[in-house]
Amino acid sequence: MSAPLSLAAHGGQLLQIASRFGIPAERLSDFSANINPAGPPAPVLEAIRRALEDPTTLTTYPDLELTELKQAISACIGAASENIAVANGFAPLLDAALRSLGIRRCLLPVPSFSEYRSGLEKAGVAVIPFHLSQKNGFEYENDPIRTALHDHSCDAILLANPQNPSGVTCDAEKMRELIAMAARHNVTVLLDEAFIDYCPVASVTPLAIDNANLIVFRSVTKFFAVPGLRVAYAAAESSKIQTMSRYIAPWPIANIASIAVCAALQDRAYAEESRLANDRRHFWLVEQLAQLQIATYPSRANFLLLRFPAAVNVSALWERMIVDEQIVLRSCTNFEGLRAEHLRIAVRSGSENERLIRGLERAMAKGFIPSRKHI
Repeated sequence: MSAPLSLAAHGGQLLQIASRFGIPAERLSDFSANINPAGPPAPVLEAIRRALEDPTTLTTYPDLELTELKQAISACIGAASENIAVANGFAPLLDAALRSLGIRRCLLPVPSFSEYRSGLEKAGVAVIPFHLSQKNGFEYENDPIRTALHDHSCDAILLANPQNPSGVTCDAEKMRELIAMAARHNVTVLLDEAFIDYCPVASVTPLAIDNANLIVFRSVTKFFAVPGLRVAYAAAESSKIQTMSRYIAPWPIANIASIAVCAALQDRAYAEESRLANDRRHFWLVEQLAQLQIATYPSRANFLLLRFPAAVNVSALWERMIVDEQIVLRSCTNFEGLRAEHLRIAVRSGSENERLIRGLERAMAKGFIPSRKHI
């Protein structure tokens, strides 16, 4: 077995993996990045083509105020443009929020996305990890969180809904209760809703408009399968947005990205079909994985966190799936607070999901996990 691969903080790093294992990147089936398998909406591709036919798309500076993009976002979330800040990804928005609010100590429920801790530490914030109970499916529980906030004198908490990496989703009413509890203790809630488009009924984005202790972060590009365009936004009180914006570099979004995202946000049919397709494929995968004795968590996002039996060499399985099956799963070694028996998969197209299950079956025969015959 070759030396361990130094993993990036994100999935989707196929060139790095291809180089490490000597496999052409185009042969790899990527289950490590949670991108909508439908691909970009047709109106997005058409809007990009039209934009590139107009030289001014490239010869003019972007609008400093991002007026049209903010209007498109406003129409989707029911907020005014002054309640929205836009940047080229979650990281600069989080940094702007932390610096503008002067956050000192932040409670970070784990397991969590590695970029959360990284972003907090880069802004000089003390990170207080709070270990969620695996037995309770990593659910947010009000009382233990309140105690931890008090005991560690935290002035902020960073949450994700759906969670990353588990996909477990907190319903809107329970999230509102958690936000209200934080407000009573003068704690700011920084809430990442990057995957909420798959379960919009759980979103509390509108609550951020008039709530002094809440900032909600949203991704546009994952759900609409255009991560290369790097567009994210935050929703909050107008005064907070105004202060945050001073910490965001000018012209954060290129013209072509703004045009594409405006087109994506207007395609409601694409959004609805994506949700329905994800639910169908998600259900099928959970059933198939259960037959392989691979446990999953109740995810509402377009990915599943897998928990393997204790006897499984998960690291070896991850590597052999690349070498033998040309399938890249998401290693979970850099998710803080997550035990070693986990891997994560994206919910891909029907044919790709079938290929994944068949690959895992073949891995059984090589001794990585128990054979279906012995179930």
